[in-house]
Amino acid sequence: MVRDDKKLVSLLKTAGGQIDGIIRMIEEKKYCIDVSNQILACQAILSKVNKEVLNAHLHSCVIASIEKGDADEKMNEIGAILDKLIK
Repeated sequence: MVRDDKKLVSLLKTAGGQIDGIIRMIEEKKYCIDVSNQILACQAILSKVNKEVLNAHLHSCVIASIEKGDADEKMNEIGAILDKLIK
Protein backbone atom coordinates (compact mmCIF):
# COMPACT_ATOMS: atom_id res chain seq x y z
CA MET A 1 0.00 0.00 0.00
CA VAL A 2 1.43 3.32 -1.07
CA ARG A 3 0.42 6.40 0.85
CA ASP A 4 -1.71 8.71 -1.29
CA ASP A 5 -0.22 12.02 -0.21
CA LYS A 6 -2.32 14.06 -2.65
CA LYS A 7 -5.52 12.63 -1.15
CA LEU A 8 -4.25 13.14 2.40
CA VAL A 9 -3.29 16.76 1.74
CA SER A 10 -6.73 17.38 0.23
CA LEU A 11 -8.43 15.92 3.30
CA LEU A 12 -6.22 17.98 5.61
CA LYS A 13 -7.04 21.15 3.66
CA THR A 14 -10.72 20.31 4.07
CA ALA A 15 -10.20 19.89 7.82
CA GLY A 16 -8.33 23.20 7.90
CA GLY A 17 -11.28 24.89 6.19
CA GLN A 18 -13.61 23.32 8.72
CA ILE A 19 -11.47 24.62 11.57
CA ASP A 20 -11.60 28.12 10.07
CA GLY A 21 -15.39 27.74 9.89
CA ILE A 22 -15.57 26.56 13.49
CA ILE A 23 -13.57 29.58 14.61
CA ARG A 24 -16.01 31.87 12.76
CA MET A 25 -18.94 30.04 14.31
CA ILE A 26 -17.53 30.58 17.80
CA GLU A 27 -16.73 34.23 17.09
CA GLU A 28 -20.31 34.69 15.81
CA LYS A 29 -21.64 32.91 18.91
CA LYS A 30 -23.41 30.21 16.89
CA TYR A 31 -25.47 27.51 18.58
CA CYS A 32 -23.26 25.18 20.64
CA ILE A 33 -24.64 21.96 19.14
CA ASP A 34 -23.92 23.24 15.63
CA VAL A 35 -20.36 24.06 16.65
CA SER A 36 -19.96 20.64 18.26
CA ASN A 37 -21.23 18.90 15.12
CA GLN A 38 -18.64 20.72 13.02
CA ILE A 39 -15.91 19.78 15.49
CA LEU A 40 -16.97 16.13 15.23
CA ALA A 41 -16.89 16.32 11.43
CA CYS A 42 -13.37 17.73 11.54
CA GLN A 43 -12.25 15.04 13.97
CA ALA A 44 -13.65 12.39 11.62
CA ILE A 45 -11.53 13.71 8.76
CA LEU A 46 -8.41 13.78 10.94
CA SER A 47 -9.12 10.23 12.12
CA LYS A 48 -9.47 9.08 8.52
CA VAL A 49 -6.16 10.70 7.56
CA ASN A 50 -4.42 9.16 10.58
CA LYS A 51 -5.83 5.72 9.75
CA GLU A 52 -4.55 5.96 6.19
CA VAL A 53 -1.12 7.16 7.30
CA LEU A 54 -0.83 4.33 9.83
CA ASN A 55 -2.02 1.72 7.32
CA ALA A 56 0.58 2.90 4.83
CA HIS A 57 3.23 2.74 7.56
CA LEU A 58 2.26 -0.82 8.44
CA HIS A 59 2.36 -1.89 4.79
CA SER A 60 5.68 -0.22 4.05
CA CYS A 61 8.00 0.61 6.94
CA VAL A 62 6.90 -2.15 9.30
CA ILE A 63 6.95 -4.87 6.64
CA ALA A 64 10.38 -3.70 5.48
CA SER A 65 11.67 -3.88 9.06
CA ILE A 66 10.26 -7.38 9.53
CA GLU A 67 11.90 -8.52 6.30
CA LYS A 68 15.24 -7.10 7.53
CA GLY A 69 14.82 -8.82 10.88
CA ASP A 70 14.87 -5.60 12.92
CA ALA A 71 11.21 -4.92 13.62
CA ASP A 72 11.56 -4.10 17.33
CA GLU A 73 11.83 -0.33 16.85
CA LYS A 74 8.86 -0.19 14.46
CA MET A 75 6.76 -2.38 16.74
CA ASN A 76 7.57 -0.07 19.68
CA GLU A 77 6.50 2.92 17.58
CA ILE A 78 3.21 1.25 16.71
CA GLY A 79 2.68 0.36 20.37
CA ALA A 80 3.24 3.99 21.40
CA ILE A 81 0.75 5.21 18.79
CA LEU A 82 -1.82 2.65 19.93
CA ASP A 83 -1.38 3.82 23.51
CA LYS A 84 -2.20 7.38 22.40
CA LEU A 85 -5.16 6.28 20.31
CA ILE A 86 -6.69 4.17 23.05
CA LYS A 87 -6.49 6.83 25.80
